[in-house]
Amino acid sequence: YKRQVVSRFGDALRGAALPLLAVSLTDSPVLVSLVTACGFLPWLLFGLIGGAIADRVDQRRAMWAVDGVRAVLMAGFAVAVWLDRATIGLLLALAFALTTLQTLFDNAATALLPSVVGQRALGRANARLMTGQEVMGRFVGAPLVPVLLGLGAAMPYAADAATYLAAAVLVASLGAAPPERAPRPPGGSLRRDIAEGLAVLWRDRTLRALCASTTLCNIGIGALIATLVLHITGWLDAGNTGYAAVITVYGIGSVAGGLVAARLTEKLGRVRALVVCGTAQIGALAALGAIRSLPVAVAAMGLFGFAGIVWNVTEVTMMQQRSPDGVLGRVSSAFRTLSIAGTPLGALLGGVMAQAWGLNTPALGAAALFVCGVAALVPGMRFVIN
Repeated sequence: YKRQVVSRFGDALRGAALPLLAVSLTDSPVLVSLVTACGFLPWLLFGLIGGAIADRVDQRRAMWAVDGVRAVLMAGFAVAVWLDRATIGLLLALAFALTTLQTLFDNAATALLPSVVGQRALGRANARLMTGQEVMGRFVGAPLVPVLLGLGAAMPYAADAATYLAAAVLVASLGAAPPERAPRPPGGSLRRDIAEGLAVLWRDRTLRALCASTTLCNIGIGALIATLVLHITGWLDAGNTGYAAVITVYGIGSVAGGLVAARLTEKLGRVRALVVCGTAQIGALAALGAIRSLPVAVAAMGLFGFAGIVWNVTEVTMMQQRSPDGVLGRVSSAFRTLSIAGTPLGALLGGVMAQAWGLNTPALGAAALFVCGVAALVPGMRFVIN
């Protein structure tokens, strides 16, 4: 938990500062959205490989090694910003490199958690983990960005490098032995391992429907997050202060959702909770795109964050509980690769929509995609017992 919270603090600094830096380097909505797209594209190229490796290696060791490399990359980028050598091309390369490393880290972390907390506690553990990340990221990290930028343009990225280093130390210092796994059959290959994970995901109708739904929603999310800074600072003319207010209230909604996620899903059932959350997000996106008001945008993003964290907790917990032992890393990578595939497409689509039809249209397009996502979810979940 400490490692994830520390790292999320640094991610929040970078996530809030990078869009502002991108806007200062180019006035093209397509190029701004391309930074987001490059932050997801490696999942298409390396996500399945990352999951197969995560099921083969010591997951703790893989996690701290990845964080160490990311610390070096961020430190180098901070130096480039300090020397005024940052370009939009360098931003694209950095986003691509960090996400390439993340494909191994995230799959290893997802596969490791059930062996640490046990199956029955997974829902509450996921909620606690995601809530802690949001508290540190949104309430501590994001509000500090203006302060750090006041000290120097490179400061948010230098701080992010330090958090990666601290996170690596925390993971490396864990004294517990790695979980025992069944011996692997001789002659196994990465291709066979990947195929096994895809087959498990395909055979489980519930996970298959959830993956299809999440993919459609992620196309919409990609369009939204890639252009949100333009939506707030341009269409609403709310400036950097308005953008900071929107992402901060989004974080408040996410934390509130995390605090009640486990109890909410226990009361409604996992499937009903997913449908309710998806429907709430449709309403939030429609309001965001149709009503030209900063208070409405703030409220809409708060609701979007609340419903989104409940969805995420439920989604990850269902995947962990329904995946066979020893295959979770590969099932996780298959699910993430297929679902995240929509995000870079959505980011590019959002940039094109914003440039062609107006800065508010990506939010409206995202609402339509969420409608399709909820519709795709329902048939596959109809007979599931929560």
